[in-house]
Amino acid sequence: MDSLVLLLFCLIAGVLLQRVRSFPPNAAVTLNQYVLYAPLPALALYHIPEISGGSELLYPISVAWICFGAAWLFFGALRRTFGWSRKLTGCLILTAGLGNTSFVGFPVIEAAYGKDALGTALLVDQPGSFVVLSTLGIIVATIYSRHQVNAREMATKILLFPPFIGFAVAVLMNVGDLHFPESVRGGLLRIGNSVTPVALLAVGLQLRIDKQSKHWGFLGLGLTYKLLIAPAIIFLLYVIALDGTGKVVRVSVLESAMAPMITASILASSHGLKPRLANMMIGVGIPLSLLTVAIWYYVLEGI
Repeated sequence: MDSLVLLLFCLIAGVLLQRVRSFPPNAAVTLNQYVLYAPLPALALYHIPEISGGSELLYPISVAWICFGAAWLFFGALRRTFGWSRKLTGCLILTAGLGNTSFVGFPVIEAAYGKDALGTALLVDQPGSFVVLSTLGIIVATIYSRHQVNAREMATKILLFPPFIGFAVAVLMNVGDLHFPESVRGGLLRIGNSVTPVALLAVGLQLRIDKQSKHWGFLGLGLTYKLLIAPAIIFLLYVIALDGTGKVVRVSVLESAMAPMITASILASSHGLKPRLANMMIGVGIPLSLLTVAIWYYVLEGI
Protein backbone atom coordinates (compact mmCIF):
# COMPACT_ATOMS: atom_id res chain seq x y z
CA MET A 1 0.00 0.00 0.00
CA ASP A 2 2.90 2.37 0.76
CA SER A 3 4.12 1.96 -2.83
CA LEU A 4 0.70 2.86 -4.26
CA VAL A 5 0.54 5.95 -2.05
CA LEU A 6 3.99 6.95 -3.32
CA LEU A 7 2.80 6.57 -6.92
CA LEU A 8 -0.15 8.89 -6.44
CA PHE A 9 1.83 11.36 -4.31
CA CYS A 10 4.60 11.80 -6.90
CA LEU A 11 2.12 12.09 -9.76
CA ILE A 12 0.18 14.82 -7.94
CA ALA A 13 3.42 16.57 -6.92
CA GLY A 14 4.47 16.74 -10.58
CA VAL A 15 1.14 18.28 -11.55
CA LEU A 16 1.43 20.89 -8.79
CA LEU A 17 5.01 21.75 -9.78
CA GLN A 18 3.67 22.89 -13.16
CA ARG A 19 2.37 25.96 -11.30
CA VAL A 20 5.75 26.84 -9.76
CA ARG A 21 7.22 29.48 -12.06
CA SER A 22 10.76 29.09 -10.73
CA PHE A 23 10.78 25.37 -11.57
CA PRO A 24 12.79 24.70 -14.79
CA PRO A 25 10.44 24.37 -17.78
CA ASN A 26 12.53 21.54 -19.27
CA ALA A 27 12.75 19.58 -16.02
CA ALA A 28 10.58 16.74 -17.37
CA VAL A 29 13.00 16.12 -20.26
CA THR A 30 15.95 15.94 -17.87
CA LEU A 31 14.11 13.62 -15.50
CA ASN A 32 13.11 11.35 -18.41
CA GLN A 33 16.74 11.04 -19.49
CA TYR A 34 17.84 10.25 -15.93
CA VAL A 35 15.33 7.37 -15.75
CA LEU A 36 16.66 5.85 -18.96
CA TYR A 37 20.35 6.28 -18.14
CA ALA A 38 20.58 5.37 -14.45
CA PRO A 39 17.84 3.49 -12.53
CA LEU A 40 16.65 1.20 -15.34
CA PRO A 41 20.11 -0.25 -16.10
CA ALA A 42 20.70 -0.50 -12.34
CA LEU A 43 17.54 -2.57 -11.86
CA ALA A 44 18.58 -4.96 -14.62
CA LEU A 45 22.00 -5.43 -13.04
CA TYR A 46 20.41 -5.99 -9.64
CA HIS A 47 17.73 -8.54 -10.59
CA ILE A 48 18.69 -10.49 -13.70
CA PRO A 49 21.96 -12.11 -12.54
CA GLU A 50 19.99 -13.77 -9.72
CA ILE A 51 17.18 -15.30 -11.85
CA SER A 52 17.04 -19.08 -12.15
CA GLY A 53 14.43 -21.72 -13.04
CA GLY A 54 13.06 -24.05 -15.72
CA SER A 55 10.33 -24.28 -18.36
CA GLU A 56 7.60 -23.16 -15.94
CA LEU A 57 9.11 -19.68 -16.23
CA LEU A 58 7.65 -19.35 -19.73
CA TYR A 59 4.21 -18.44 -18.35
CA PRO A 60 5.25 -15.18 -16.68
CA ILE A 61 8.07 -14.34 -19.10
CA SER A 62 5.76 -14.57 -22.13
CA VAL A 63 3.09 -12.18 -20.78
CA ALA A 64 4.68 -8.93 -21.98
CA TRP A 65 5.70 -10.36 -25.36
CA ILE A 66 2.15 -11.57 -26.06
CA CYS A 67 0.47 -8.37 -24.90
CA PHE A 68 2.86 -6.13 -26.84
CA GLY A 69 2.63 -8.20 -30.01
CA ALA A 70 -1.16 -8.20 -29.82
CA ALA A 71 -1.17 -4.42 -29.28
CA TRP A 72 1.02 -3.92 -32.33
CA LEU A 73 -1.40 -5.99 -34.44
CA PHE A 74 -4.51 -4.39 -32.90
CA PHE A 75 -3.53 -0.73 -33.23
CA GLY A 76 -1.77 -1.35 -36.54
CA ALA A 77 -5.03 -2.72 -37.95
CA LEU A 78 -6.95 0.29 -36.60
CA ARG A 79 -4.42 2.62 -38.22
CA ARG A 80 -4.96 1.02 -41.61
CA THR A 81 -8.74 1.09 -41.16
CA PHE A 82 -9.14 4.67 -39.92
CA GLY A 83 -6.06 6.34 -41.37
CA TRP A 84 -4.46 7.23 -38.04
CA SER A 85 -1.14 9.05 -37.97
CA ARG A 86 2.06 7.12 -37.33
CA LYS A 87 2.69 9.05 -34.11
CA LEU A 88 -0.75 8.25 -32.67
CA THR A 89 -0.39 4.57 -33.52
CA GLY A 90 3.11 4.34 -32.06
CA CYS A 91 1.98 6.06 -28.86
CA LEU A 92 -0.88 3.61 -28.32
CA ILE A 93 1.23 0.54 -29.12
CA LEU A 94 3.85 1.57 -26.55
CA THR A 95 1.60 2.77 -23.75
CA ALA A 96 -1.17 0.17 -24.11
CA GLY A 97 1.14 -2.70 -25.05
CA LEU A 98 3.39 -2.48 -21.98
CA GLY A 99 2.21 -2.71 -18.38
CA ASN A 100 3.51 -1.30 -15.13
CA THR A 101 4.47 -4.76 -13.91
CA SER A 102 6.85 -3.55 -11.21
CA PHE A 103 6.03 -0.25 -9.52
CA VAL A 104 2.29 -0.86 -9.57
CA GLY A 105 2.48 -4.61 -10.10
CA PHE A 106 4.78 -5.62 -7.26
CA PRO A 107 2.82 -4.05 -4.38
CA VAL A 108 -0.48 -5.28 -5.83
CA ILE A 109 0.84 -8.84 -6.29
CA GLU A 110 2.32 -8.86 -2.78
CA ALA A 111 -0.98 -7.68 -1.31
CA ALA A 112 -2.98 -10.23 -3.32
CA TYR A 113 -0.80 -13.36 -3.14
CA GLY A 114 1.94 -12.73 -0.59
CA LYS A 115 5.68 -12.10 -0.78
CA ASP A 116 6.44 -15.52 -2.26
CA ALA A 117 4.54 -14.48 -5.41
CA LEU A 118 7.02 -11.66 -6.08
CA GLY A 119 9.41 -14.11 -7.73
CA THR A 120 6.83 -14.78 -10.44
CA ALA A 121 6.06 -11.06 -10.73
CA LEU A 122 9.76 -10.38 -11.22
CA LEU A 123 9.82 -12.77 -14.17
CA VAL A 124 6.90 -10.94 -15.77
CA ASP A 125 8.79 -7.67 -15.34
CA GLN A 126 12.50 -8.24 -16.02
CA PRO A 127 12.83 -10.84 -18.85
CA GLY A 128 9.36 -9.77 -20.00
CA SER A 129 8.34 -6.10 -19.85
CA PHE A 130 11.85 -4.75 -19.42
CA VAL A 131 13.31 -6.61 -22.40
CA VAL A 132 10.30 -5.85 -24.62
CA LEU A 133 10.73 -2.15 -23.83
CA SER A 134 14.46 -2.29 -24.62
CA THR A 135 14.03 -4.10 -27.94
CA LEU A 136 10.58 -4.07 -29.55
CA GLY A 137 9.77 -0.80 -27.78
CA ILE A 138 12.75 0.93 -29.36
CA ILE A 139 11.83 -0.53 -32.76
CA VAL A 140 8.24 0.76 -32.52
CA ALA A 141 9.38 4.18 -31.25
CA THR A 142 11.81 4.50 -34.16
CA ILE A 143 9.47 3.20 -36.86
CA TYR A 144 6.48 5.32 -35.89
CA SER A 145 8.42 8.52 -35.24
CA ARG A 146 9.90 8.54 -38.75
CA HIS A 147 8.74 7.90 -42.28
CA GLN A 148 12.00 6.26 -43.33
CA VAL A 149 13.75 3.71 -41.15
CA ASN A 150 17.41 2.82 -41.48
CA ALA A 151 17.88 -0.73 -40.19
CA ARG A 152 21.49 -0.08 -39.24
CA GLU A 153 20.58 3.05 -37.35
CA MET A 154 17.76 1.22 -35.55
CA ALA A 155 20.08 -1.61 -34.52
CA THR A 156 22.59 0.93 -33.23
CA LYS A 157 19.86 2.68 -31.28
CA ILE A 158 18.83 -0.58 -29.59
CA LEU A 159 22.40 -1.62 -28.80
CA LEU A 160 23.23 1.80 -27.32
CA PHE A 161 19.95 2.12 -25.39
CA PRO A 162 21.19 2.31 -21.76
CA PRO A 163 18.60 -0.13 -20.33
CA PHE A 164 19.49 -2.65 -23.06
CA ILE A 165 23.18 -2.34 -22.26
CA GLY A 166 22.39 -2.99 -18.60
CA PHE A 167 20.23 -5.97 -19.58
CA ALA A 168 22.90 -7.46 -21.88
CA VAL A 169 25.58 -7.21 -19.19
CA ALA A 170 23.18 -8.71 -16.63
CA VAL A 171 22.35 -11.66 -18.91
CA LEU A 172 26.04 -12.37 -19.49
CA MET A 173 26.54 -12.35 -15.72
CA ASN A 174 23.62 -14.76 -15.30
CA VAL A 175 24.98 -17.15 -17.94
CA GLY A 176 28.45 -17.00 -16.41
CA ASP A 177 27.06 -17.41 -12.88
CA LEU A 178 28.65 -14.11 -11.85
CA HIS A 179 27.23 -12.03 -9.03
CA PHE A 180 27.87 -8.61 -7.56
CA PRO A 181 28.90 -8.35 -3.89
CA GLU A 182 26.00 -7.46 -1.60
CA SER A 183 27.40 -3.96 -1.08
CA VAL A 184 27.29 -3.30 -4.84
CA ARG A 185 23.82 -4.83 -5.16
CA GLY A 186 22.61 -2.58 -2.38
CA GLY A 187 23.87 0.47 -4.26
CA LEU A 188 22.23 -0.70 -7.50
CA LEU A 189 18.94 -1.21 -5.70
CA ARG A 190 19.05 2.28 -4.19
CA ILE A 191 19.62 3.80 -7.62
CA GLY A 192 16.96 1.58 -9.18
CA ASN A 193 14.38 2.49 -6.56
CA SER A 194 14.57 6.14 -7.62
CA VAL A 195 12.87 5.33 -10.92
CA THR A 196 9.34 5.45 -9.47
CA PRO A 197 9.32 8.92 -7.90
CA VAL A 198 11.44 10.49 -10.63
CA ALA A 199 9.46 9.01 -13.52
CA LEU A 200 6.11 9.94 -11.99
CA LEU A 201 7.27 13.48 -11.28
CA ALA A 202 8.19 13.73 -14.97
CA VAL A 203 4.77 12.38 -15.98
CA GLY A 204 3.02 14.81 -13.62
CA LEU A 205 5.01 17.74 -15.00
CA GLN A 206 3.74 16.91 -18.50
CA LEU A 207 0.22 15.85 -17.57
CA ARG A 208 -2.51 18.22 -18.70
CA ILE A 209 -6.11 17.09 -18.56
CA ASP A 210 -8.03 19.13 -21.11
CA LYS A 211 -11.77 18.40 -21.18
CA GLN A 212 -11.87 19.57 -24.79
CA SER A 213 -8.89 17.43 -25.79
CA LYS A 214 -9.19 15.35 -28.93
CA HIS A 215 -7.29 12.60 -27.11
CA TRP A 216 -10.15 11.38 -24.89
CA GLY A 217 -11.46 8.86 -27.40
CA PHE A 218 -7.98 7.46 -28.04
CA LEU A 219 -7.31 7.43 -24.29
CA GLY A 220 -10.44 5.36 -23.72
CA LEU A 221 -9.47 2.95 -26.49
CA GLY A 222 -5.90 2.60 -25.23
CA LEU A 223 -6.99 1.93 -21.65
CA THR A 224 -9.68 -0.50 -22.79
CA TYR A 225 -7.00 -2.55 -24.49
CA LYS A 226 -4.53 -2.31 -21.60
CA LEU A 227 -6.91 -2.95 -18.70
CA LEU A 228 -9.46 -5.29 -20.30
CA ILE A 229 -8.45 -6.76 -23.67
CA ALA A 230 -4.81 -7.60 -22.86
CA PRO A 231 -5.61 -9.52 -19.63
CA ALA A 232 -8.51 -11.21 -21.40
CA ILE A 233 -6.06 -12.48 -24.06
CA ILE A 234 -3.72 -13.88 -21.39
CA PHE A 235 -6.66 -15.37 -19.45
CA LEU A 236 -8.07 -17.10 -22.52
CA LEU A 237 -4.66 -18.42 -23.55
CA TYR A 238 -3.32 -19.51 -20.16
CA VAL A 239 -6.50 -20.59 -18.36
CA ILE A 240 -8.90 -21.66 -21.13
CA ALA A 241 -6.61 -22.87 -23.93
CA LEU A 242 -3.72 -24.24 -21.85
CA ASP A 243 -5.84 -25.19 -18.83
CA GLY A 244 -3.40 -23.47 -16.50
CA THR A 245 -4.03 -23.28 -12.77
CA GLY A 246 -2.20 -22.24 -9.64
CA LYS A 247 -0.50 -19.13 -8.33
CA VAL A 248 1.96 -18.74 -11.23
CA VAL A 249 -0.91 -18.50 -13.72
CA ARG A 250 -2.94 -16.16 -11.49
CA VAL A 251 0.02 -13.83 -10.98
CA SER A 252 0.76 -13.84 -14.73
CA VAL A 253 -2.82 -12.90 -15.66
CA LEU A 254 -3.09 -10.25 -12.94
CA GLU A 255 0.22 -8.67 -14.00
CA SER A 256 -1.11 -8.40 -17.56
CA ALA A 257 -3.93 -6.21 -16.20
CA MET A 258 -1.67 -3.55 -14.65
CA ALA A 259 -1.72 0.11 -15.66
CA PRO A 260 0.41 1.35 -18.60
CA MET A 261 4.17 1.35 -18.04
CA ILE A 262 5.62 4.68 -16.96
CA THR A 263 8.85 4.15 -18.90
CA ALA A 264 6.94 3.32 -22.09
CA SER A 265 5.26 6.72 -21.77
CA ILE A 266 8.68 8.33 -21.36
CA LEU A 267 9.97 6.49 -24.44
CA ALA A 268 6.96 7.65 -26.46
CA SER A 269 7.37 11.24 -25.26
CA SER A 270 11.10 11.30 -25.98
CA HIS A 271 10.35 10.25 -29.58
CA GLY A 272 7.59 12.82 -30.09
CA LEU A 273 4.83 10.19 -30.16
CA LYS A 274 1.87 12.21 -28.82
CA PRO A 275 3.46 13.11 -25.45
CA ARG A 276 0.23 14.52 -24.01
CA LEU A 277 -1.72 11.36 -24.78
CA ALA A 278 1.16 9.20 -23.47
CA ASN A 279 1.09 11.03 -20.15
CA MET A 280 -2.71 10.89 -19.94
CA MET A 281 -2.45 7.11 -20.33
CA ILE A 282 -0.35 7.09 -17.14
CA GLY A 283 -2.20 9.78 -15.20
CA VAL A 284 -5.64 8.27 -15.81
CA GLY A 285 -4.55 4.64 -16.19
CA ILE A 286 -2.88 4.18 -12.79
CA PRO A 287 -5.85 5.14 -10.59
CA LEU A 288 -8.35 3.44 -12.93
CA SER A 289 -6.32 0.23 -12.93
CA LEU A 290 -6.78 -0.14 -9.17
CA LEU A 291 -10.46 -0.81 -9.86
CA THR A 292 -10.04 -3.08 -12.90
CA VAL A 293 -7.25 -5.11 -11.27
CA ALA A 294 -9.55 -5.77 -8.31
CA ILE A 295 -12.15 -7.12 -10.74
CA TRP A 296 -9.59 -9.41 -12.40
CA TYR A 297 -8.46 -10.61 -8.97
CA TYR A 298 -11.96 -11.86 -8.19
CA VAL A 299 -12.25 -13.45 -11.64
CA LEU A 300 -9.03 -15.37 -10.97
CA GLU A 301 -10.13 -16.61 -7.56
CA GLY A 302 -11.92 -19.50 -9.23
CA ILE A 303 -8.81 -21.08 -10.78
